[in-house]
Amino acid sequence: MTCPICKNGSLTESTTSVTLERGALTLVIKQVPARVCDNCGEAFVDEETSRTLLEQAAAAVSEGVQVEVRQFAA
Repeated sequence: MTCPICKNGSLTESTTSVTLERGALTLVIKQVPARVCDNCGEAFVDEETSRTLLEQAAAAVSEGVQVEVRQFAA
């Protein structure tokens, strides 16, 4: 698939890091499965992965986390 951002690269299965911020929380999640453009580096996660990321962010907020780095866990 051609990258919708740069229109020149193609998307390949890879991983990326995602930073989520909500209120006082800053959460960095590493090794997130994504399709990444081989030209511009833009990363795209699917709907299920996005849902998991948001659930992890909600859990971190309820735990009172302010800053944390985690590995992705499906």
